[in-house]
Amino acid sequence: MPKRMKKGVTLLLVSSLVFFHFASIAPAKEYIEDFDEKAGYMAGDLAVLRPLGIVATAVGALVYVISLPFSLAGGNEQEARQKLVIDPAKYTFSRPLGEF
Repeated sequence: MPKRMKKGVTLLLVSSLVFFHFASIAPAKEYIEDFDEKAGYMAGDLAVLRPLGIVATAVGALVYVISLPFSLAGGNEQEARQKLVIDPAKYTFSRPLGEF
C-alpha cells in the first residue's frame, strides 16, 4: 500500500472515530431532557435521608432522656422534646418522599 494511501486511510479512520463519538450524544440529550428528576430525589431520600432521620430520631430521644433532669430544672423540657425528638421524627416519617 502506498504511503500516501496509508495516511488517507488513517486520517479517515481517526476522523470517523472522532465524529462517531459526537454523533451518539444527540440521542442521549433527548433522553436526558425527558428524564424526571423527581425519581432520583425519591431514591436518594429513601436510601440516604430516611435512614439518617431514623438514626437522628433515636439519638435525639436518647439525648433527650439524658438531658431530661437538666431541662426540667431549667424549665425548657418542652423545647428540648420538640428539637430533639419531635422535629426529627416529623422530618423522617411525615413528609412526602422526595421532598427535602
